[in-house]
Formats: sequence, C-alpha cells, structure tokens
Amino acid sequence: MQVVNRKGEREDVRFDAILDKLRRLAEGLDPNWVDPANLTKLTIEGLYDGVTTRELDQLAAETAASLVSQHPDYSKLAARICVDDLHRSTKDQFTDVITDLREYIDPESKKHAPLISEEVYNIIMENAEVLNNHIDYNRDFNYDYFGFKTLERSYLLRLDGEVAERPQHMLMRVSVGIHHGDIEKALKTYDLMSNGYFTHATPTLFNSGTPMPQMSSCFLLTMQDDSLHGIYDTLKQCAL
Repeated sequence: MQVVNRKGEREDVRFDAILDKLRRLAEGLDPNWVDPANLTKLTIEGLYDGVTTRELDQLAAETAASLVSQHPDYSKLAARICVDDLHRSTKDQFTDVITDLREYIDPESKKHAPLISEEVYNIIMENAEVLNNHIDYNRDFNYDYFGFKTLERSYLLRLDGEVAERPQHMLMRVSVGIHHGDIEKALKTYDLMSNGYFTHATPTLFNSGTPMPQMSSCFLLTMQDDSLHGIYDTLKQCAL
C-alpha cells in the first residue's frame, strides 16, 4: 500500500515512520495511557492505497480523538497532529501570511479583496522583525482537539477555502488590530492570549485587523415594559 506525499510522489506506507512521528508528538503526555504504537496500528487499518499524507494525518487525529474516553491526553495528541499538519501547509513568517491576506485577489471578480486593513498591514510591516521574532509557534501545540478544530473551522482566516493562518498568526493579528502602533501592548496582549491567560470575544477574534474591524460583542437589555412604548423606549435608549 502506498501514500501520496506533499510533493505528489507515491511512496510505501511505513509503520515505523508513522510511529516515530506520533512518538515525537506524544512527548510530555502520560505514557501509561497514550500508546503511539497502538494509535499507529489503528490508523494504518483505516488507510487505503493512494491516500495522501494530509489525509493520513487527519485519520490519525480523528483516531486519537476517538480514544479520548481512555485518557484526556489523547485530545492533546489529536490536536498536535492537526497543528503539525497545519504548520506544514502554511507559511512560517507572520508577515508573509499577512502579505498574502492583504494582497488577496478574488478568483471570481478578479478584484483586490484584502482581508487585512491597510493601516494594520502598514504597522505590521514597519515592525516586521519584532513581530516575527516574538511569535512562539510551539504554543500552537497547547490546544486540545476541540479547541483547535473550533479555531480551524471558524476563526483562522482562509484563502480560497484553505486555512492560511496558524493560531499564533491569528493572535498576533488580533493584538496588533487592537493596539495598532503600541507594539509593547500588542506583544503583551499576544503573550497573555497565547499562554491561555485570557481570550477576546468572538467578534474581536474574527474581525480585529481586517478591513471591517467590528469588535463589539452582543449584549442584553431588559425591556422597560411589555408594550410597544416600552420596546421602543428601550431601542431609543440604545440609540442614544
């Protein structure tokens, strides 16, 4: 049985190569419960001839996630497999990713459709070395499977349907989008978010740094009275 690698070349499925990778990604997890050899065996059982290495990674991650009832560390391993795959398919430099997002051309209209605002783009480029050097991509491996898949599905920016950002790219984009030219505060915000001390609300993570940076969250108001007058008085209060 053969797999198709990222270069489009076919090669034989090697149990030891898959096992070595899973052992590397499982470092620091509970060795009494997390069994890379068994996970490799289960993964290979689900393969077919001509599967791509990306599909192999996806199968390994899904298989690891299915074992989470045995030990929660399997969720961490599943996420690490996904992150490792994402790192192989995305650019390393934060500024390279931001440039791609800024210069994006819509394939249908053939028009410039930037995903990053001009102001934020210029700030990032002016501070490229500091921002690039500050990002710690190892922190991407701190997510569990559910957390990473949530980011991948909804939060990380895409180009032509493919995820272009890594979690650390997103967090730095959000930080600069909030603090603009105050790079010291942007870096502090990035560190706090990437180390899990806090996170911003969904609208901020979605939109910070983009051409339409609408970052306010929803909020609830109690109607003044259960009547038309009460409803519209409440709306008037919001408007004012």
